[in-house]
Amino acid sequence: MYRIGSGAGFSGDRVDAPQSVVKAIAAAGNGGAIIFETLGERTLALGQIAKRHDPDKGYEPLLEELLEPILSQCISASIVVVGNFGAANPTAAATVIQALAARLGLGALRVAVVSGDDLLGKIDITQTERWEGDGRLPDVDGDVIAINAYIGAVAIADAIQAGAQIVVTGRVADPALALGPLVAHFGWAWDDLDRMASGTLVGHLLECGSQVSGGFFADPGFNDVPDTANIGFPIAEVESDGTFVITKAAGTGGLVDLRTVKEQLLYEIHDPAAYLTPDVTLDLTEVELEQIGPDRVRVTGARGHAAPAKLKATVSYYGDWLGEAEISYAGPNALARARLAITTIAERIRRRGLSLRHRADIVGSVSVFDSDDGKLRAEFEATGPGDFRVRFAFGSLSQADVACAVQEVNALYCCGPSGGGGIRQSLKPRVRTLSQLVPRSLVNADYQFAGEGQ
Repeated sequence: MYRIGSGAGFSGDRVDAPQSVVKAIAAAGNGGAIIFETLGERTLALGQIAKRHDPDKGYEPLLEELLEPILSQCISASIVVVGNFGAANPTAAATVIQALAARLGLGALRVAVVSGDDLLGKIDITQTERWEGDGRLPDVDGDVIAINAYIGAVAIADAIQAGAQIVVTGRVADPALALGPLVAHFGWAWDDLDRMASGTLVGHLLECGSQVSGGFFADPGFNDVPDTANIGFPIAEVESDGTFVITKAAGTGGLVDLRTVKEQLLYEIHDPAAYLTPDVTLDLTEVELEQIGPDRVRVTGARGHAAPAKLKATVSYYGDWLGEAEISYAGPNALARARLAITTIAERIRRRGLSLRHRADIVGSVSVFDSDDGKLRAEFEATGPGDFRVRFAFGSLSQADVACAVQEVNALYCCGPSGGGGIRQSLKPRVRTLSQLVPRSLVNADYQFAGEGQ
């Protein structure tokens, strides 16, 4: 049996969550792995911008907070750390990890850096095919920040087999973070498609952290989740035949049951018979789940087919400027005053001739569910006393126009409806991403140990 735990499901996840995972894997003996999935499309684009401003940045901002409490125990218990926390700058992340190891008295570690996902300057993106999931999105005119292909698990597995204690990646397919350690440990053949599918399914269930162990699931009275302040992140106990059990550390909150596993199983799945990854096409149609004990669900039946001919790549562009501003109204007739604030800002934009798109939502009055044109608002809004937060959003290629619109909301303090207060405002550049399909021949994934050949 080989144990793999999840240490993070996104950038900004709980930094203390990995500690109970590592403790449980270490207590079981026989080593294992912990994976960190901290990289979304937007996260990567922001990392690329950070790297342009500072060549030593661009990796996961919480890297040290995540690793410092667990690194010593991982090394002593032979728990391999695998993470895409390298983001736009895996080499810099490896340098930070080596410095952390030195500070902890661990000496020089074997830190492998996976490369090959960065295709900027290596491909004419206009000659590639748009990924169907983004097919209805408008084209982007802004300058390209980065092009990153989703690479597979081969380089991760090779690095671990070569003795890596930590593997730092940039953009890899999320399930590859788990498949790589499994291939390295069990020696699975890459053409054993059912085992590739099983390992990919392990990664898919672990990739979002606590989503499979009670996170993003609680709905009091309907889906009750114990101790949400201490949710245990998931651990997969994997057998050599590819079957596995999803569980969590004893003494932690959350839960692992058929409902939580089914919910994550279908998360972001376009076609259950053909979930495309760089390593295999995963077929979920024969997967079976069995609750075999408290917080223990056995997963069997994953089937694999040949991997797709092309790889998905995220293309990051500089977008427009986004301005946001909020103001609150409370008490009798508050909703009418909130509506007046919206019409006032719309007229001010017209009078000043600002060229921008804008939207206003009255938070507390179906803002979460309303459409951009606001047609649902009139149908569902309540009347009478209340406490409402008005949120304005402005978008334009003109930073100056967006700044003017944000300033107009600030002017509501004295020029708007009575009783407004608590204004907050921001102005920032926006990043857009589109996904394209690129030939495998253009992607050459490899690894190198940090400090060697540099």
